[in-house]
Amino acid sequence: MVSRRSGAEPFKIKAVELVGITTREQREEILKRAGYLQFRIPSEYVYIDLMTDSGTGAMSDSQWAGVMMGDEAYAGSRSFFHLEETVRDIYGYRYVIPTHQGRAAENILMLAQTKPGSYVLGNMFFDTTVAHIEHKQCLGEEFMIPEGLDTGSAHPFKGNVDVQRMEDFIKMRGADSVSMIIITVTCNNNGGQPVSMRNIREVSAVARRHGIPLFFDSARFTENCYFIKKREPGYQDKSLPEIAREMFSYGDGATCSAKKCALVNIGGFLALNSRDLYDRCLEYLVLFEGYATYGGLAGRDLEAMSRGLREGLAGPYLEDRIGQVAYLAGELEAAGARVVKPAGGHAVYVDCKKTVPHLGMDQFPADALGVALYLDSGVRTVGLGTLAFGKKDAATGDWMPPDLELLRLAIPRRVYTDRHMDAVADSMASVLRNPAQIRGLRLVKETPRLRHFLSVLDLA
Repeated sequence: MVSRRSGAEPFKIKAVELVGITTREQREEILKRAGYLQFRIPSEYVYIDLMTDSGTGAMSDSQWAGVMMGDEAYAGSRSFFHLEETVRDIYGYRYVIPTHQGRAAENILMLAQTKPGSYVLGNMFFDTTVAHIEHKQCLGEEFMIPEGLDTGSAHPFKGNVDVQRMEDFIKMRGADSVSMIIITVTCNNNGGQPVSMRNIREVSAVARRHGIPLFFDSARFTENCYFIKKREPGYQDKSLPEIAREMFSYGDGATCSAKKCALVNIGGFLALNSRDLYDRCLEYLVLFEGYATYGGLAGRDLEAMSRGLREGLAGPYLEDRIGQVAYLAGELEAAGARVVKPAGGHAVYVDCKKTVPHLGMDQFPADALGVALYLDSGVRTVGLGTLAFGKKDAATGDWMPPDLELLRLAIPRRVYTDRHMDAVADSMASVLRNPAQIRGLRLVKETPRLRHFLSVLDLA
């Protein structure tokens, strides 16, 4: 277990929100009504919500002050210019396009940059990225290093791209067939794992050599910078803003869901260096989001985002943030769960192939364990396994599971104390005292895309 006695949180609590306390009998009925899909559980019936770290964090007093100072002008809002200045300072890119959240930035970039039948390459794509690639009739290819798929590996940068394998693919298929490369920092699918600066530099060299644009999915970039500072030789004495600026210098642009490391409840942006690509993206922005200086957001949201981006790069905050993730990982392991190692930046991931081995992949083990945890205590999580990323063979009807079957416990930023983490660990221990009693799930209704958001399940 990880000791957290060396220091307290670098903030104090000025407001509280009451949480839902339910009985086991109530939770049984709630799960039935929700079709055993945790996205359908009303939040008032959730005790500790670890479903996602996206938009669930607590804003600071400075951010709330910014909300009151937001400029709500339709065009030319000063709050946009504050955000533009902040993004240019941190990322180093010339052009900034605000959006209502990260997937909107992703949609605009892919509409402007991809063409049907082309490839999008990366380390690992998260759910909305996969859906956008398929929606644009493109093909996604992932090039994760082998250690990234080994949940027990202690490799310090398990989000790294297998550079040689990626370049071999480009040579075989031809650079003209590749629309873009996307590096996700940190890599969500395999445990919130970071990408090293050296690996980013090597991928950038391949992209430049073949004339392929390189972009970052930068939702959790501050946590990636923190890991580089702590784990990569030569960066211990560099500041986090310096590390961020170097990291982004190797790419042509970035999408960002500001609901993560920018510490806001809504918002995102697309940052670019190319004027031509910016102009093409701007047309889609106006069509889908709003004018260039608000992009689907209120001025108050732009102001809070600008301030949150700088707060998210603060060393004491990140030390506490990532320390809490490591603490929960240690507590869950002590409770009997097999967790992904090393602990990532935003969540703890339970390897459900090893934790509930009696469940077949067609019984959705990650989601089944999540249901059992909610039933025990009201703790909500999300499965990232066969339901989210698996596919069905059209000919045989057999499931083709992904490499990893993980239950994610994502910790909202600046929201929960370590006592909440202790309660989560206690519930996991209760569930795993007799793991054979955990029942699998079966699909009642599914959707062709984003199945884990929209399907209906039942007990198997």
